[in-house]
This record gives sequence, structure tokens and C-alpha cells, in this order.
Amino acid sequence: MDPRGSTSPVLHCNACQYTRVWIPDPDEVWRSAELTKDYKEGDKSLQLRLEDDTIVQYPIDVQGNQLPFLRNPDILVGENDLTALSYLHEPAVLHNLKVRFLESNHIYTYCGIVLVAINPYEQLPIYGQDVIYAYSGQNMGDMDPHIFAVAEEAYKQMARDEKNQSIIVSGESGAGKTVSAKYAMRYFATVGGSASDTNIEEKVLASSPIMEAIGNAKTTRNDNSSRFGKYIQIGFDKRYHIIGANMRTYLLEKSRVVFQADDERNYHIFYQLCAAASLPEFKELALTCAEDFFYASQGGDTSIEGVDDAEDFEKTRQAFTLLGVRESHQISIFKIIASILHLGNVEIQSERDGDSCSISPEDEHLNNFCRLLGVEHNQMEHWLCHRKLVTTSETYVKTMSLQQVVNARNALAKHIYAQLFGWIVEHINKALHTSLKQHSFIGVLDIYGFETFEVNSFEQFCINYANEKLQQQFNSHVFKLEQEEYMKEQIPWTLIDFYDNQPCIDLIEAKLGILDLLDEECKVPKGTDQNWAQKLYDRHSGSQHFQKPRMSNTAFIVVHFADKVEYLSDGFLEKNRDTVYEEQINILKASKFPLVADLFHDDKDSVPASTTSGKSSSSKINIRSSRPPLKAPNKEHKKTVGHQFRTSLHLLMETLNATTPHYVRCIKPNDKKLPFHFDPKRAVQQLRACGVLETIRISAAGYPSRWAYHDFFNRYRVLVKKRELANTDKKAICKSVLESLIKDPDKFQFGRTKIFFRAGQVAYLEKLRADKFRAATIMIQKTVRGWLQRVKYRRLKWATLTLQRYCRGYLARRLAEHLRRTHAAVVFQKQYRMRRARLAYQRLRRAALVIQAFVRGTFVRRIYHQVLREHKATIIQKHVRGWMARRRFQQLRGAAIVIQCAFRRLKAKRELKALKIEARSAEHLKRLNVGMENKVVQLQRKIDDQNKEFKTLSEQLSAVTSTYTMEVEKLKKELGHYQQSQGEDGSLRLQEEVETLRTELERAHSERKILEDAHTRENDELRQRVADLEQENALLKEEKEQLNNQILCQSKDEFAQNSVKENLLMKKELEEERSRYQNLVKEYSRLEQRYDNLRDEMTIIKQTPGHRRNPSNQSSLESDSNYPSISTSEVGDTEDALQQVEEIGLEKAAMDMTVFLKLQKRVRELEQERKKMQTQLEKREQQDSKKVQVDQPKNDIDVDQDADLAYNSLKRQELESENKKLKNELNELRKAMADQATQSDSTHSSPDSYSLLLNQLKLANEELEVRKEEVLILRTQIVSADQRRLAGKSTEPNINARTSWPNSEKHVDQEDAIEAYHGVCQTNRLLEAQLQAQSREHEEEVEHLKAQVEALKEEMDKQQQTFCQTLLLSPEAQVEFGVQQEITRLTNENLDLKELVEKLEKNEKKLKKQLKIYMKKVQDLEAAQALAQSERKRHELNRQVTVQRKEKDFQGMLEYHKEDEALLIRNLVTDLKPQMLAGTVPCLPAYILYMCIRHADYINDDVKVHSLLTSTINGIKKVLKKHNENFEMTSFWLSNTCRLLHCLKQYSGDEGFMTQNTTKQNEHCLKNFDLTEYRQVLSDLSIQIYQQLIKIAEGVLQPMIVSAMLENESIQGLSGVKPTGYRKRTSSMADGDNSYCLEAVIRQMNSFHTVMCDQGLDPEIILQVFKQLFYMINAVTLNNLLLRKDVCSWSTGMQLRYNISQLEEWLRGRNLHQSGAVQTMEPLIQAAQLLQLKKKTPEDAEAICSLCTSLSTQQIVKILNLYTPLNEFEERVTVAFIRTIQAQLQERNDPQQLLLDFKHMFPVLFPFNPSSLTMDSIHIPACLNLEFLNEV
Repeated sequence: MDPRGSTSPVLHCNACQYTRVWIPDPDEVWRSAELTKDYKEGDKSLQLRLEDDTIVQYPIDVQGNQLPFLRNPDILVGENDLTALSYLHEPAVLHNLKVRFLESNHIYTYCGIVLVAINPYEQLPIYGQDVIYAYSGQNMGDMDPHIFAVAEEAYKQMARDEKNQSIIVSGESGAGKTVSAKYAMRYFATVGGSASDTNIEEKVLASSPIMEAIGNAKTTRNDNSSRFGKYIQIGFDKRYHIIGANMRTYLLEKSRVVFQADDERNYHIFYQLCAAASLPEFKELALTCAEDFFYASQGGDTSIEGVDDAEDFEKTRQAFTLLGVRESHQISIFKIIASILHLGNVEIQSERDGDSCSISPEDEHLNNFCRLLGVEHNQMEHWLCHRKLVTTSETYVKTMSLQQVVNARNALAKHIYAQLFGWIVEHINKALHTSLKQHSFIGVLDIYGFETFEVNSFEQFCINYANEKLQQQFNSHVFKLEQEEYMKEQIPWTLIDFYDNQPCIDLIEAKLGILDLLDEECKVPKGTDQNWAQKLYDRHSGSQHFQKPRMSNTAFIVVHFADKVEYLSDGFLEKNRDTVYEEQINILKASKFPLVADLFHDDKDSVPASTTSGKSSSSKINIRSSRPPLKAPNKEHKKTVGHQFRTSLHLLMETLNATTPHYVRCIKPNDKKLPFHFDPKRAVQQLRACGVLETIRISAAGYPSRWAYHDFFNRYRVLVKKRELANTDKKAICKSVLESLIKDPDKFQFGRTKIFFRAGQVAYLEKLRADKFRAATIMIQKTVRGWLQRVKYRRLKWATLTLQRYCRGYLARRLAEHLRRTHAAVVFQKQYRMRRARLAYQRLRRAALVIQAFVRGTFVRRIYHQVLREHKATIIQKHVRGWMARRRFQQLRGAAIVIQCAFRRLKAKRELKALKIEARSAEHLKRLNVGMENKVVQLQRKIDDQNKEFKTLSEQLSAVTSTYTMEVEKLKKELGHYQQSQGEDGSLRLQEEVETLRTELERAHSERKILEDAHTRENDELRQRVADLEQENALLKEEKEQLNNQILCQSKDEFAQNSVKENLLMKKELEEERSRYQNLVKEYSRLEQRYDNLRDEMTIIKQTPGHRRNPSNQSSLESDSNYPSISTSEVGDTEDALQQVEEIGLEKAAMDMTVFLKLQKRVRELEQERKKMQTQLEKREQQDSKKVQVDQPKNDIDVDQDADLAYNSLKRQELESENKKLKNELNELRKAMADQATQSDSTHSSPDSYSLLLNQLKLANEELEVRKEEVLILRTQIVSADQRRLAGKSTEPNINARTSWPNSEKHVDQEDAIEAYHGVCQTNRLLEAQLQAQSREHEEEVEHLKAQVEALKEEMDKQQQTFCQTLLLSPEAQVEFGVQQEITRLTNENLDLKELVEKLEKNEKKLKKQLKIYMKKVQDLEAAQALAQSERKRHELNRQVTVQRKEKDFQGMLEYHKEDEALLIRNLVTDLKPQMLAGTVPCLPAYILYMCIRHADYINDDVKVHSLLTSTINGIKKVLKKHNENFEMTSFWLSNTCRLLHCLKQYSGDEGFMTQNTTKQNEHCLKNFDLTEYRQVLSDLSIQIYQQLIKIAEGVLQPMIVSAMLENESIQGLSGVKPTGYRKRTSSMADGDNSYCLEAVIRQMNSFHTVMCDQGLDPEIILQVFKQLFYMINAVTLNNLLLRKDVCSWSTGMQLRYNISQLEEWLRGRNLHQSGAVQTMEPLIQAAQLLQLKKKTPEDAEAICSLCTSLSTQQIVKILNLYTPLNEFEERVTVAFIRTIQAQLQERNDPQQLLLDFKHMFPVLFPFNPSSLTMDSIHIPACLNLEFLNEV
């Protein structure tokens, strides 16, 4: 095959000066050059200029017409798809890959259907979860090339076409095949994760570390080279979730177990096991470091840089555990691996004769080998050195030479490892196997690429044979795709001659081919490699694909599709036979370990392929197609390795042919493993070998360039004439343009949706387009330069005219100045003369005016004095007349008063007489009621008893005080006597002590004087020092102030920045905390959803009868643990209820245990209070009885005390009766609730409990009304009685002394008797009030006196104690002790007072709260009673007014029966449609629900509140689950949930939420319940609804974003389309009908905004919604920008700026600019600016770094690498400029993540937003069918 392919057909017409071409180069393979003069046909050489400006003569072959290849235009260099290049040949492909790899760091490139992957030898951040999500669902050509794009294409085709897929990954060792296959499987595991909890995708990924450990090794080319091939089938179900997997392996390199070349290692598992040998569980393996074992140390260095074998071993063990391999099996596996190492260290000693060998019985390694495998030591020792020969007549044992023994030992080690490898693969397949039916699968083939070394053996032959088969399949598939494309576009199909490697395959696998001859030679008893080679020479010497080397008789050459390979025949027969002595295998079969025995018992099966690694998955290999089954061979004729490999390869090809293949070709850029280093020679060699260039050649033979009509028109419409643009048919325009531009019709073809071009035609069109642009540019430049010259001329002309104007103006101004001065002199003279004349005139005028003034003043004063005298006379007359009138009025008024007094006296006398008569009648009626007098007498007796008690207590107090005074006097006398006796004895001693003290005092005075002198001196010195320091301090302060001013000036900005940073940091932490909480809520909702799904499945599939679901009304959403009930019961006992619950059973008791606990606690507190009150009453009764004995003579006080005692006893009795009554009522309620709990369905329970509760409430209300009436009557009667008593005292003070009534015997009318009875009742209540007041005063006095007595007793005791103590002390100590005692006493008193104050304050607060509550209740009762009375009166007057009255007095509460709760939830929540409430108050369901909650609170029914709120929350969740994709419904319930939450806050009674309430709204607050816990539940529910709303909106917007923001031409004609490659063939965008424009996105957001506003969603939440949506727009757009080379251009930046400005304008128009949405798009704005900025100089780099603060360094570099000029006038970003950017940004601490997380959700806030509506103003529409709700 000619690697250069065919020459370009347009070479001659383009071969003019400055044409750029490619010429061969021995170092760089291909080198760029430029023609320095035109080429004419017939010239024998070309004059070229190289890139280093050297001139060379390039000879050409005129006869062969072999001209250099043409270079593509710079605009096409760096394309994602190699087939998009205009000139398709080897140098263009190599250069494009090099530019992308080195300059843009792009490791992936498309080449038609092939993904070319270049190993970067560096970890790149392009494989994260964010990248997977970015490629998921995208078309393959829409994004930059990536392994994820190929995986997504396979996954999508599997789902769309329902056909199995295959991804074929091939390449050299070290090219990255295993990594590519691993990332493809990771993509499938992420995108197609299992729907169940089996985590099969994790198991699929877990197989990778195991297979790498046992099948990968370090080679000279790769540190982690796969030494086997594998094909993994990942199975999917009908929903395309992973359900299982299966693995096949091919051709394990067993020779590596016993031999490694220099700088290579054995398989990783050996070194991992040695690294973990120190672990306790591996002590029995007897392993040391790897250097101690022959099989692990032949390559030299046993470590790999950057790899921790111990850590990898731990990962391997974890993978084994995850795949279900038991710990015992793992230990057995590690024993077998360790035994292989020990086997390699067995020392074999040769005997003297050289034909026999022996092994020492004490060989430690052999002992370990036998112990670890559980085999007989003696037998293994014997059969390692001997072999059995079987003939027809006899069997005998033969010794072996040293080399034969070593070979046998190595064969045994290889066989053991191969069998273990197959066992592990088989168990991995068992772990990945599934019992579910597989609907389809995707296979990933990680196969070795074409290999050629200096010495090539049997392994390389098999590898290259497999690649020949794969290349044949690849060629046929590419040819088939090309044919399908041509037929689909209706292009005439011409046969393309492509390379067919079937002859080479026949040479290898046909009858009597290389493999057949090899198997035949293996059957010959004495066959040798040389004989086999000679047979090959004889048989295939005439084949074009077989050659014999000149200098060798043991080698042969096979001409493969990629290159010629010379194979050395030595070792072919031995490797093909793979011989292991049967005696050694029999020993292993007899092992006492089951796993070891099982490994080798498989040899007895009918499929004798166990000796090779190709049979690692026997369950798959032994499947055959329609061929007849073969007979089971005997032991002498078992299948060879070559035959097994050929069979497994045929099965693999059958599988691949039955699937749709996808190709990944891995390229190794250099052999030194240097990161981003490109070796052209190695790259070209691999490109030729992997079939990439063959793909290029097939494409180039036909029409490689394909353009959609729409894209062609947009790109080349500049070549269309103006009159042709009038045609609306773009296809017709394109045809006419091409026919006029390209004369040869064979150069292009018009397909159904595309235009097909020959190679080079797109470059020709690009040249025409560039010429057109160049001509237009020249025209623009000419016009602009002419305009600039004209502007310059006009500027000069204007400057000249200006100078002339200023000169002429100056001369004119100077002349005008001279004329002005002359005129001024004349004016001065005139003014001076005029002034002199004016002064003389003014002097004469002033003299005349003075004379006139004096004369006129005299006349005016005379007139004034006369008027003054007349005025005074008038005033005197006025006062005299007024006095006379007043005196007459007073006389008349006195006479009138005298008359009035006489009349009023007469009237008063009459009233007095009537009052006396009335008083007499009252006394008469009082005598009639003897019972009342008896009661008064009884009360008087009680008062006498209390007076007696008081008298006795006062006598006792006086006795105590007298005894106390006597004791005090006695103690004083004793103290005096004691002091006198002490004074006489100690007077002398005191005098001596006084003298000594005086001497000491004098000495102390002298010392003090000395110290004072020294102190004064030191003070003077210190003052001087302080003065000096103060001066220095002042100077330093001045300097400090100056420095502070400077520092403040400098750090002002820094402080502001720091404060801003701190604020931002605090906000960020708060946002993170809120985000974590909301993520927890989101996770909770997800788990809740999962629980619901599992519960639904369990209802569908009930397999075990013992399992029962919870009732529907007791689901997890309604459980009391999730929503704890809020109990407000305050009285009662819980014993009966608890006993009832125990009897019924916990399963049936649906009551919340928290209710019991709270009730029990509250009842105990009330019982304690009752007991305290009872004891206090008993104490008071005892005190009252004592007081009666003391104060007998005081009759009034006795009466008061008796009345108080009677009142207290009566009150106590009433309290006890009420307490018993309440207990009985509570017990009845508990029994009713327990009875209700026994019923299974709460919605159909009997209404007994409810009716019982209503009866109790009615009785309580009636009792309250009775008490209320009594209080009102008592008030009125007390007031009237007071007035009458005062009147009676003024008229008859001795009315109580009368005992006889003159009218007592007279007949009394019934009305008079009733009136008299009322009067007696009033008097009685008045007396009771007086008695109560007096008894309180008496109690206070008695308690005060008792407290004084107790205090005096304590004080006396303390004084006695202190007195006794002081007697024992000295006088000075006595004084000190007295002071201490006084301080202690005062401290205690202070503490007591503080405690008392605190208690009083607490009591005061408590009483205030209770008073407020009771006052509120009393006011409500009074208002309700007044309202009832007024309604009753009005009802008596007119019945028709009643309905209007109820509507007018609607209290904003809605009442419903318990059985109607389900209907309420159904009509108001589950079945409600938002359209039904159009035109009503927004959030009406929330208001209705709150009014129902308020009524339940009003009647103090906590069960009803709990049930209603729980049912509401569950109903909302059910609706949202049903309509999980309906934005309107989700927004509707978000607004209602938030409004209900706001109502619960606004009317909670908390002052913090009531600041904006009106008086009417404050009346609607909750009275009994605190629903804080439910507010939290509703807040969490709001978060879940908000997250669902965002998810729905993002799902609607996300498909539009990329098309609207990046692809649609918002500014027409700005973006030019670049050539696209093969990957765009499947896109059907002929007219761009399937794309979205920005107006569609704005319309959709308008729709969202309108829906949320119409439904009354809070404006703050709407702002947060659009902030989240704009972030998603920013993230999706930026991620696509970072993954698409075709949109990273200047025009895209302009389009983005325009689109973002449109979105900002929309935000301002909707008043949403304060939401922070624009700030979320800052990274996209900066990316758009980065695309438009200049990118050449270091100044440009600084500008980019300062501007792009929201973009990470990785993102900036990625955009610069992706930047692609659309026209040749633009320049690419140089590598040096990108390095400059990286150097300037290296100090940034940016995250390593390249893409933005478009699924990130900002934490949402629900600020409190009170409503201005009152509950009584809300109208319920009839469409809600809520007629069962009653307005209260």
C-alpha cells in the first residue's frame, strides 16, 4: 500500500507561487514548504522555501506524476474530524494530530468513524462526573471528540435501533487501550446505572483492578501493560439499565510468569502480595520482598515510580470482596500465587553424569510450595526431576537433564497461573451474571494492536493474526458505511478499490496454512522448529504475502496490512504445544485443598482447552455455530494453542459482525513516556498499522467533503450574486453558485440533503471566498484611507481659518479700545461739570426743606393735643356707665337665687320624707326573712371566734416580749459584772502593754519619717523622669499620628476590601450551610420517593402472607414520629387511658404517646397545685380558729372572719367539685379516644367521641354563662347597695339597732316580696364583700406578727450565741468579730432580698400573662354573650335580619366535621386544578386551610389540627408526585405552601411576626396551639417543591440553551460555518428548523414568570427561581463552549454578548435585575469577552488575567486552546501566549474542575411575607364544592 495515497487532482491549477506543500523528511516524516515560483507542467524540480527560510530544489518524477502533497488552509488545521480536511493524505492527518496534541492539548480526534486517542502520559481532568453528564444525550458531532462521545453514541444507537453494539479499542502496548476501555465502562455504569440495589455497575468497575492485578505488568513501553486481550459484554434490560456483564479473555502471556526482560516486571499481583507479606493473615505464605524471588526479579527494578503496591493490593482485595469472593477463597488464591514464587526459587542440582538432577529434601521453597498447595512433598520432588514414558509394550520412568527440569518447572508454573487466571475470570463472570433477561448488550473489546519487534515470536504472530482479522472487519464496515451514505443521499455509487487483506488471512488460517502446518509439525514425534520453517518455505514461497529472509533459514516474513514482520521460528512448536507433564498435574489434582484440585480437574472435560489462557471463559468458548461437533480427542491429540486461539477469534468475529462496531485507535506518541511529546515517526507507524490512513484513503477516493445546503449557503453566500439571493430556495441557489464557480461537474455531486465534494474543492472554494473577502477588504481600506485624508485636509483648513480669524479680531479690538478711551475722557469732563452744578442746587434745596419742616411740625402738634384730650374724656364716660349697669344686674341675680333656694329646700324635704318611708318598709321585709338574720348571726359568731384567737395570740406575743426584755436585762447585768472583774485584775498588765506600744509607735514614727524622705526624693526623680518620658511620648505620638494617617490612607482601601471579603466569606458559609440543609431535605425527599416506590412494588407483588403494610392513614409520611403532635391538655390523669391502651394493644392505639406524656406531666403539676391550695386552706382555717379565741370582743371583725371562713370553705368545696368533674370528663374523653383508636379506618369512625366532646363543651359554656350572669348581677347590686347604704347612714344611722317592725304583720304583695328578696340578696353580698376585705386584712396582720415573732426569736438566739462567743475573746477580737457578724448578717439579708425580688418579678410576669389570657377570655365571653343577647332580641323583633348578621360577623373561621376531612383534602388539594381558581384571590387554598386550622385551635382540638395538617402535607406530596413534570401545578402548590407557612407565622401570636398586622388581623391569631414544628415541616416541604419546580424548568429549558445561545445566529451573517467532517453526516439540520432561537427561551421564561406571578408566588422566591435558571443557562452554555472547538471563535463571542444583553434587558423589563441572575452569568460574560479580546502581546495577557476573574485558569487555557479563527484574516492563539497566561495565573488557587456543575442548586430562602388580607374578607367560590364548611 502506498502510504501517500493519490495526489490531489487540483494540484496543477493551484501550483503557483506561495502555494504550500508537504515534502518527505527523514526526521519529521513530512515537512512543510512553500513554492517560490510558479510550477509549469514538465518542470523536473520545484523551488521551495522551508519554514526556516532555506531554499531547496525538490526533484519530481515527471513520468510517475508524483507531485508533493498540498497543505490545507490554516483555517482547516486543528479540525475535530480529519475527514473535514480539504486535502486528505498522510501529512495532513499527521500535522492535524500534532497541532491538536501539542498546541491545544487535545488527545482525541475523529477520523470518520474512528476515534483516534493519543496517550498524553499525564492525568487530565476530562473524565469527571460533570464531563459524563455534559456528553450524556448529545449527538456525537456536536461536542469535541471524546471517549465518552463514542460511548454515548453506542448507548444511543442501542436504545434507538435496539441492536447490540461493540466498542473496539486497539493499539500498541502503552497506547492507553486499557484506560480507554475503563472510561467507556465507567460511562456506561454512570449513564445506565442499575435500577435495583444490586449495584451491578460497581461490580463491573470492580473487575478492573482484579484483572489489572493478575493480567497487567510493567514493560519497557508501558508501566501498566495488559498482557491479554479481553472482551466485556455489558448487558442491559428493556429500560437500558445495566443488569449484568460477561468477560472473555484471549492469549494470556504466560511466558511472563517465568521470564521478564530487562526493566520489566512480572504480573502486578506478585509484587502486591510481597508488599503485603508482613500482614498477620499472610504470615503462612512465607514471603519476603520481591527481590528474593527469581520469578519476580529477573527484570531488575521491582518497583514502579508513583505506584504503591501495598495500596493497590488493598484495592484488589476490596474488589474481590465486592464481587462476592469469600475470604477463604481469597486466601487460597494468594497461596497459589505465593506457591508459584516459591516454585521459581527451588534449587535444582545436576548430577555428575549430566543426564539426571535432584532436589534437596530440605529445600525450604519446595516445602513451602507443597504446603501451600497441599500436595505430597516426596511425589513432587520426584516428578519434578523425572518423567514417565509410555509405549505400547511397557511404561518406564526416565530422568531429565538440568535444562529439561527447568523447562518442566517453568511449564508447571505457567500452567498453574493460567488455570488460576481462568478460575478468577470464571468467578468474576459468575458475580456479574444475572438471572434477568438480557435485552441488549454493549461489548468493549480491549485487544492488543499490531506489534513488531526486533525478535518476533509466537505471541506476536497470534497478535498480528488477530489484527488482520479486525482490520478486515474494519475495512468492510467502513466501506459499507460509505455505500449507505451514498445511497441515502442518492449519489451514483462507483466501486472504490480498497485494500483487502483476505490473502494474508488465508496464508495464516487456510488449509495447509501457517497454523495448519504448525499443528501438523506438533503432532510429529520429533518435529522441530527448523523442519516447520522448511515446510513453510516449500509451501508458501510463491505467495505475495510470504517471504524468506536472505540471511536466515529459521525465520520467515509475513507481509501484513501494516508492515512486513520477520518471525523467528525458534520456540513456536513448544509454545503451540504448551506441554505440561501429566504426572505433575495428577499430583496437583490430589491436593487436599478443594480449590487447587478444582483448578486441574477441568482437564477431564470434553473441551480440552484448559491449558491455554484463551479458554479462560469456557462457557463462552465452547459455543459453536452450525458446524457439527467434533469428537473428543484423546490425550495425545489435544488442541494446540494456535487452534484454540483461532477458534476463539472466529467466535469473537461472529459476535462483532452481529453488532454495530465503534472504533477507538490508541496512539503512543513516544517511547519515553514523556507527557505531551510527539514523535512523528512512531505516530505514522501506528497510524498506518491501525487503519486510520486506510479510512482516509477510502474517503478521499470518493467525495470526502460533505456540506449541508444550509451550512454551505451560510458559509459561501458571499460568493452569491445579489440577484440570486432573491430566490428563497437555498438548494437552487447553492446549485447555481457551484455550477458557476466549478466548471467540472465531476468535482461535486448534489445529494438529497448534502453537497458532496472531491478532495481539494473545499480548499478551492475557501480560496475564492478569501479572494472575495480580500477584494472587499481592499475596497474598504481604500475608502477608509481616502476618508482619513479628507478628514486631515479639513482639519488643516479649519486650523488656518481659525488663525486668520483670531488675528483680525485682535486688530479690531485694539482700534475699538482707542476709540473707547477717547469717548471716556469726554464723558469724564461732562460728569465733573454736572456734579459741581448739582451740589450747589442741592445745598439751596436742603435749607428750604428744613424751614418748611419746622413750620409744619408746629401746626400738627397742636392738632394732636386737642384730639388726645377728647379721647380721654370718652374713656371716663364709658367706665362710669358700665359700673352702673353691673350693679343693677347683681341685685336682680341675688333675688333669683333666694327664690331658687327656697324652692329646692321644699323639694328636698319631700324627697327625705319619701326615703324614710322606704327605709321603714325595708326593715319590715328584713324581719320577714328570719333565715338571713340567722346567717348574719352565724357570721358574727365566727367573727367573735376569730377575735378571740387574735386576742390570745396578742397575749402570747406580749408574754414573749416581756420574757425577752427580762433576759436581755439579765444578760446586760452579767456582762457589766464580768467587765468590772476583768478590769481590776488586768489594769496593771494593760499599762505595761500601753508603754511597750508607745515605744514601738515612736520607733515606727521615726522609720516612717525616713521612708517618707526617701519616698519624696524618689517621687521627685520619678516626676522628672515622667516629664522627660511625656515629652518623648508626645514626640512619638506626633510621629505615630503622622504614620497612622499615612497608614490609614494606604489601608483604607485594603480594610474595605477585607471587610467585603469577610462579608462575602460569611455569606458563602451561610449559603453553604443552607445548601447542606436543603441537600439533606432533597436527599430525604429522594429517599421518601424511593420508599414510596418500594411500597408500591410491595403492594403489586405480595409473596409472603406474613408481611403487612401499614394502613394508608398511617404511612411514613403521616407517622407521629415525623410530625409530633402538639397537645394542649392541661388537666386529668393518664392512668386509666394508659390502662385502656394496654388492654387494646399498641398496634391498634393510634394516639400519639407524646400526648400521654404531656397530659401526665400537666396533671401531676395540677395535682401538686391542688394539694398546696388545700394545705394553705387548712392552715388558714386553723389560724382563723385561733384568732377567734384571741379576739372575742370585736364583733365586726368576728363577723368578717366568719364570712371569710365560710367563703373560703365554700370556694374550696367548689374547687374540689370542679376538679373531680374535670377528672371525670377527661377520663371519659380518654376512653372515647381509645375506643376510636380501636377502629381500623379513622375516616369511618363513629362520631361518639366527637358528640361527647361537644356535649362537654356545651355544658362548660352554659356553666360559664351562669357564672357570668352572677358576676354581673353581683356588680350591679354591690353598687346600688353602696349607694343605699350611704343614703341610709345619712338619714338613719341606728337602723341596725332596731329589733321590731311595726308593719311586720301586714300582708305583702308578691312583687313587693320579690323586690325585698333582691334587696336582701344585695345586702348579703355586700356584707360578704366587707367580711372578705376584713378577713384579708386580719390575715395579713396575723402573718406579719408571726413573722416578727419568728424573726425576734432567731435574732435572740443569734445574739445569745454571739454573746457567749465574745465573752471568750479579747476586746480587739470582740470588735473584729462583731464587725464580721454584722457584715455577714447584712450580706445574708441582701441575698434574701435579691431572691425575693427575683421571685416577685417571676410571679409578676406569670400573673401578667395569666391576666392577659383571662382578660382575653372574659372579653371574648362578654362579646359573645352580648352578641347572643343582641341577636336574641333582634330575632324576636325580626327573623329576616339573622342571615345578614352572620355574614357581617364572620370571624374568619371555617368549621367542618371530622368525617368531612378526606372530602376537604380531595376537593381542596388532590383534585384541584389551578385553572379553577382563575380570577380569585391568589393562594386561596392556603387561606381556607388556615381558617380550618384556626377553628380547630379555637375549639382546642389538637387531634384535629394534627390530622388536618398531616393530611394536607400528604395530599400535596401526592399531587406533586402525580404531576412531577407540570410546572403550573408545581408553582401553584409552592405558592400555596409558602402562603400557609406565612399564615402560621403571621397569626402565631409571636410579636416578631405581628409587627405589620392590623388590629383585625391580630384577632385572628391562634389562641391555644404553638405550631412551630409544623412550620418547620412546611418549610421543608416548600424546599422540596422548589427543587421540583427548578427541575421541571431546567428540563424544559436545557434542550434550548445550546442552540439558542451558541448555534442560532442572533446577529444575521456574523458567524460563518466551518467545514464539518463525517460526524456531522447524521445531523438533519437542512434548514435549521430543529434549532431554537433566543426568542424561544425568552418566551418560555415569560411563560414561567407569568404563571408564578398569576399564582401569587412571593416575589423573593421568583427572584431565586430565575437566579437558579440563569445559573443553569450559564453553566450549560459555558460547558458546551469548553467542549466544542467549532464555537470558540470571535463571532461566537459577539453572539454571546448580544444574547446575554437580551437576557439582561429581559430581566430589567420584568424587574428581576435584583435577583443576582446577572452575577451568575459572569463566567459566561467573561468567556465571551475572552473570545473577543486581542491575544498577542504580554499586555493582552495581563488584560485577560485581570478581566477573567470568574473563570478558572483551566477554563481560560481551555478556551484559548479551543479558539478557532473562522477566517484566514484571524490568527491562532500561539502556544507562547498560552504559556504566558498560565505563568501569570499560577498563583491562583482555582478548583481542578474544568466544567461547571449545572446541577448545582443555590439554597433557597423563604422570607416572611405577611398578607394584608383578613380572614373574614375571603370568599369561597362554589366551584370548590366546599358546602360542608360552615362559617363561624
